[in-house]
Amino acid sequence: MSSTTTEEKVIPESKEEKKTKEKVTMVVFSGDLDKVLASFIIATGAASMGMDVTMFFTFWGLNAIKKNEAKNTAPGVMKKMLGVLNKGGSKRLPLSKFHMGGMGTSMMKKLMKQHKMPNIDEMIDLAKQMNVKLLACTITLDILGISKDQLREDVIDGYVGAVSYLSEAKDGNVNLFI
Repeated sequence: MSSTTTEEKVIPESKEEKKTKEKVTMVVFSGDLDKVLASFIIATGAASMGMDVTMFFTFWGLNAIKKNEAKNTAPGVMKKMLGVLNKGGSKRLPLSKFHMGGMGTSMMKKLMKQHKMPNIDEMIDLAKQMNVKLLACTITLDILGISKDQLREDVIDGYVGAVSYLSEAKDGNVNLFI
């Protein structure tokens, strides 16, 4: 008996056929604990799959990357009032549902700890270790009277506007708004 083998011929890919690295972008609009947590779970999951990940923090989402001890230095009465009502910081994020004056948030954090789930600060650190890019929206900073020194400079990769985000998102394979 004779055995025949077929040899595969490998044809090199053309420049057009070469696959570029997949990209995930997300707008983090919400400052709710559960939504911010979901954002970082998706971001770190995508990064673990080898994808480039960019997170664009705007409006209430900026609360996730605010310093916990940030002082309200906003100019003007309306911006000062917003600062009082919207302290921000990873330790102060409320739940989107069942917040119950902070009791629901406290219960959720306790359950997360019991299940050895990382808190928001640990998720931010993990995302940074995985090269997830965190961008802060300059327009929103101005509108809400948030100064750059109120944000965690150890995690911010840039201060950009919507056009910069869109230039990242146009090449994205997955684009999310959370």
